[in-house]
Amino acid sequence: MNNIHCDPSKRHDFVFLFDVANGNPNGDPDAGNLPRVDAETNRGIVTDVCIKRKIRDYVNRVLLRPIYIQGEAALNTLYRKALEGTKLSSPARLKLRENPELAQWLENESLEFDKWLSDVDADGFEYDPAAEEVTYMGEAKSSSDIRKLITGDAPIEGDDLKKAVSALVGELVKASKKVKVTPEARKKTKEDMRDLYWDIRMFGAVLTAGTNAGQIRGPMQLTFASSVDPIVPRDISITRVAITKPSDMLRKQTEMGRKAYVPYGLYRLHGFYSPLLGVRPIKGGDAESVVKDQDLADFWEALKEMFPFDRSAARGEMTSRGLYVFTHDDPKGHAAAHKLFELVKVRALGHERARSFDEYLGNISTPEQGELTEFPGVTLTKVIDV
Repeated sequence: MNNIHCDPSKRHDFVFLFDVANGNPNGDPDAGNLPRVDAETNRGIVTDVCIKRKIRDYVNRVLLRPIYIQGEAALNTLYRKALEGTKLSSPARLKLRENPELAQWLENESLEFDKWLSDVDADGFEYDPAAEEVTYMGEAKSSSDIRKLITGDAPIEGDDLKKAVSALVGELVKASKKVKVTPEARKKTKEDMRDLYWDIRMFGAVLTAGTNAGQIRGPMQLTFASSVDPIVPRDISITRVAITKPSDMLRKQTEMGRKAYVPYGLYRLHGFYSPLLGVRPIKGGDAESVVKDQDLADFWEALKEMFPFDRSAARGEMTSRGLYVFTHDDPKGHAAAHKLFELVKVRALGHERARSFDEYLGNISTPEQGELTEFPGVTLTKVIDV
């Protein structure tokens, strides 16, 4: 059974328990950043993307694995670099200073053409203000299609800006003839990015930047986490001595603020790893696993250690309390996941309001670690146990 839960050729279903004390585990922007709550049950909610963010940050910054979904570079830039790296495709590059007409619009400070270019949000179109260069790798070729791509449905205000945009569209039409994106390049880009980025291998991704390399379905998927008992979100007033505006310094010494938190909540999350989604076909009709043993080991380590790494005043004390992995010796599995999850029992306290994990200790029960007699072919590994 040694490290069987790190075998990427097997199916794994798992239960993850974590708690929060005097913190906000996942604020809801639609509710003034109060902790997320199910409106019908008052049970707390932490979204899957919130947990994935913490996992990614730990894997990237602590374990030093490259990740795709991150804040250091735009996704389209990473995609474009990978596409160019295949040597099978090349985007068009338009240096605006080398074009007399476009250069004059850049020099017109009142027009703010440079700012307009920076605000364009279109697949396949990127503007580098420092180099004053446009990179285009979209599939639109005609004047009308390119104009619609970069302007969208918003009207262009001002005659000069209309002329500048028309000039840009004209140059992009010429440049688009040099854009070369082959099906082979898209396929290789997809596989190269999956090999490079840990989170693409595990969680999947949609790869597009004007050219579509397709969608990768990740073998590791998570549910929302839900608190075992209803929670009581609190929103309290706080004061600070840091005054925002200089004009206020003479009339006040403090300013008011708000802080949202949960006094205590124990949360439960379910997860699934399907090895059939972590392979790619190879010659001869066989398939090879894209996910490696180390990738799974990194994932389990992240669940164990991500909260100490993710400390902040807003999140209070968050702690991993239990991680129970059910491993099937067949990729298709031997039992329904919900039947296995029912073996990890966490009894709710009901009307009582827990203030610490100690109050749940007598309410948690799990099978013995090892092969399950009730479900032949399934082995339980207690990565974290109470």
